[in-house]
Amino acid sequence: MASFSSVSAPSSSSSSTPSFTLPTKTSPGTGSVSFPRARESRKCGARMATVRAEAVDTTISPRVSALRPSKTMAITDQATALRQAGVPVIGLAAGEPDFDTPTVIAEAGMNAIRDGATRYTPNAGTLELRKAICKKLQEENGLSYTPDQVLVSNGAKQCITQAVLAVCSPGDEVLIPAPYWVSYPEMARLAGATPVILPTSISDNYLLRPESLASVINENSRILILCSPSNPTGSVYPKELLEEIAAIVRKHPRLLVLSDEIYEHIIYQPAKHTSFASLPGMWERTLTVNGFSKAFAMTGWRLGYLAAPKHFVSACGKIQSQYTSGASSISQKAGLAALNLGYAGGEAVSTMVKAFQERRDYLVRSFGELSGVKISEPQGAFYLFIDFSSYYGSEVEGFGTIKDSESLCMFLLEKAQVALVPGDAFGDDKGVRISYAAAMSTLETAMGKIKEAMALLRPPVAV
Repeated sequence: MASFSSVSAPSSSSSSTPSFTLPTKTSPGTGSVSFPRARESRKCGARMATVRAEAVDTTISPRVSALRPSKTMAITDQATALRQAGVPVIGLAAGEPDFDTPTVIAEAGMNAIRDGATRYTPNAGTLELRKAICKKLQEENGLSYTPDQVLVSNGAKQCITQAVLAVCSPGDEVLIPAPYWVSYPEMARLAGATPVILPTSISDNYLLRPESLASVINENSRILILCSPSNPTGSVYPKELLEEIAAIVRKHPRLLVLSDEIYEHIIYQPAKHTSFASLPGMWERTLTVNGFSKAFAMTGWRLGYLAAPKHFVSACGKIQSQYTSGASSISQKAGLAALNLGYAGGEAVSTMVKAFQERRDYLVRSFGELSGVKISEPQGAFYLFIDFSSYYGSEVEGFGTIKDSESLCMFLLEKAQVALVPGDAFGDDKGVRISYAAAMSTLETAMGKIKEAMALLRPPVAV
């Protein structure tokens, strides 16, 4: 059975290179060509080059060596490579809206180029954008910040990485509910901290139980990461549950909370989004991360932001000043236009959310027709995290045994030509993540192929 790996295109053979003849010199009285010093010099140079090549230290930093590559990126890249090779793979792995960036936003970016807004901006972002973010946070989230408490970065991913680097020291622990976004544990490791995984259950809609949190907190616990709406489950934390979590956090002065709210606008009624920093006593210890990629279909623009007390933002800003400096001036103009679309993105975003909900409903209904499958209906984002574990142990002729989520995804890629992400990448091997950020027609075709492939497996055990 194969495993997920990169697909490389065959290399083209290079044409023969022309040969060059060096001028020669005849030694007096011999008629032979002799450059003893040149020859010795070349020999010596070759020996030194060999020594240097053998002496190169190719050691990689232990922290980097400990990092695991993003499996979502690897699978997406593999699906792309297969399509380029002529295999009609349907990719449902990437967390990327299939919609174009709204026209008003795109025009703002193009106008920025035409108007010459193509130079460096302040490291923290333009003042006009940071003011607009403060206005958005106040009106939509009930959070009060000043521009110097906001840092604009090259995507929410950079915001989270810098936040973890800024507040964590070697020996600290980062508390991460599972299933989790694939990058959280690796960001902790990069900071020299230890990721502590808190399993959740599908019976609890993959939401963290307060008692589970309380049981792992100790003097090394530095930051709790919450993602709501969740990637990969689509779960949304109700306000009442967040208040219970806040009551536990409040007892531990050293414990901070990183609230990843990148999917806040992609939410389905009756679910409602609550910003963790809006809860009593939580503003001072919460680092709120958000951005433009998901709700505004701006993944390629690379624009996100962090809002937090000034000392945390300043620390993150120092890191950014040495890593990347400020975000793209063009993207910031586009981001400003996005925030001017109206409350929660206005009609442009609500239209996309309506389409996402229709796709969610179709997939929940369709997967519900498969025996043995467990589903927690997503309340936000655009992912399904489906428990297929009752099919583990199935023997497939010509393929092998379905042992886990990775082998199941390999089976579906081979037999159904549909690319999904195995749950072990998210810390829960029972499940598989399916992105429904694809056209309904694409989802219908993929669903038909998945059902045909699953029919090859043995009937699942009773659950």
